[in-house]
Amino acid sequence: MNDEIANILNISYDAAHRRTSLKAKFSFEEALELARHYQISLNQFLTSDHQILVQKTKAVTETGDLQSFFKHNLNVFENLPLSEGMIIYYSAKDIPFFYTLSDTLLSRFKVYVWMNLLNSRQVFIPFLQFSPPDFEPATQELKQRYEEQHVVELWNDMTVSSILQQIVYYFETGLLQKREAMVILEELKELIGYIERKTENNPKFHLYENELMHLSNDIFFHHPQQSLFAIPTNMFGYILINDEKTCKETLNYFEHQIRNSKSMNTSGNRDRKIFFNKMYQQIENLIQKLSYEKPS
Repeated sequence: MNDEIANILNISYDAAHRRTSLKAKFSFEEALELARHYQISLNQFLTSDHQILVQKTKAVTETGDLQSFFKHNLNVFENLPLSEGMIIYYSAKDIPFFYTLSDTLLSRFKVYVWMNLLNSRQVFIPFLQFSPPDFEPATQELKQRYEEQHVVELWNDMTVSSILQQIVYYFETGLLQKREAMVILEELKELIGYIERKTENNPKFHLYENELMHLSNDIFFHHPQQSLFAIPTNMFGYILINDEKTCKETLNYFEHQIRNSKSMNTSGNRDRKIFFNKMYQQIENLIQKLSYEKPS
């Protein structure tokens, strides 16, 4: 043990021995380094129920930062016990970003919107001139990891609305041309169709319609051994909490929301068709609107 601690902290064997024999104390920095190495939550050393330690993801202010964001998300999956006991809960205020990690115009448009909204210094250039970096290797692996898990998503009528509003905004400002807008809307319909099929034939995927609560884009990775709660601070920034008590409260909150929601997997074809057709109709209405309008 002394050898291992000495290697981790880059100190001598004798210095490690003095610490393990209680003849000397670990510094805060040393304790933090050991906690990181052994993935020990420092929350267990706090005695107050009203104080917890959290992590914060790196701020995304330019397209280059997205690479770090996607890599960090991969690290989250790698550090969690991804076994049969893991369930991911997603409160989908917007369409979960995992679905738009692909080589499509829809995905490119989402990155374009994200970067214009996140970076106050971003120059609004036409969408056709926007060239995001190649995220394909990291994003495809991240998307695959998400698709492999047991996932519970909560949606409502507003989940698809935000991207439709974004398309309208950039079309009306002249930054998004009609041809590209139409392609994005068709790809959005294909994505909704894919999610609809998942509710019918993927037993690891559960979709609920929640008409009572404002959804928040919270993501909760629940496992009996180790859970993680991700609270968004912006579109690509999260506060990460692994405090056991907080995670238990979060699980109870999601389960309470589910009890007040309608399952699209088990409610029958009629209710499922009504739910998805409302989204298809929203998309179709915008297609018809853009067909007759010209950008200002």
